Amino acid sequence: MLIGILNGPNLNLLGAREQEQYGTATLEEINRTLDDLAGQLGAQLIKIQSNHEGELVEWVQSHAASVDGWVVNGGGYAHTSVALRDALIASGRPLVEVHMSNIFAREEFRRTSVLSDISVGVVTGFRETSYEFGLRGLVHHIRDTDGPT
Repeated sequence: MLIGILNGPNLNLLGAREQEQYGTATLEEINRTLDDLAGQLGAQLIKIQSNHEGELVEWVQSHAASVDGWVVNGGGYAHTSVALRDALIASGRPLVEVHMSNIFAREEFRRTSVLSDISVGVVTGFRETSYEFGLRGLVHHIRDTDGPT
């Protein structure tokens, strides 16, 4: 099983930015934890972090045929990127949306995501553990449905 992990803008700053919202774990540390968890779950990961919307869209398009699903922290693009949404829909693969902070307890503009309604699940508010919950949930979803949807 191959899972794509997509991280949007500013997530390269994890560990240093707004620690009261996002904690102190860096993206590199999160990725190491996810690699370990994926191994336990019998999955492999491919990952991207980009601050550029077009790069994320092209990455999804280029890996759509090879992945079984997506774990997506779109960062700010979760609230604005119809292009990323459309690429994920076109992939035909299930996705779980993750957010490290509780987007529903933050500013009004963060409470709406263009990805939530196309996701099989949304995990929000558990800092770096949101990724672990999201990966576990996606792997179980894929196994329960006998493959990507």
